[in-house]
Amino acid sequence: MNDWEVEIQREFERAEQARARGNEGQARVCARRAAGIAAREYFTRRGESVRTLSAYDLLNLLKDDPRLSSDLKRIADHLTLRVTEEFKLPVNIDLIAEAKKFCEELLKEN
Repeated sequence: MNDWEVEIQREFERAEQARARGNEGQARVCARRAAGIAAREYFTRRGESVRTLSAYDLLNLLKDDPRLSSDLKRIADHLTLRVTEEFKLPVNIDLIAEAKKFCEELLKEN
């Protein structure tokens, strides 16, 4: 298993633990970080250097990538949504499940 795969797995474990504690905000952060690790690996495989380590920035870069499916762009969009003043997402989605799908699909494509 590659280092990036281990990092992704750790983030998803942290996300599930946070959710189990009732800390959905932390679960979202971990899911976003896992997707960011996958995004960084995606760019690395394509020989593109990215100057940011921010998962949020990497996901925003991917939303404009013409090679990505509309489904993956939609998930990247969900992962970069801002929460409301009540710290809730404006849509009812499971970001952990979406981030897992995103990581699998993104890195399967290349």
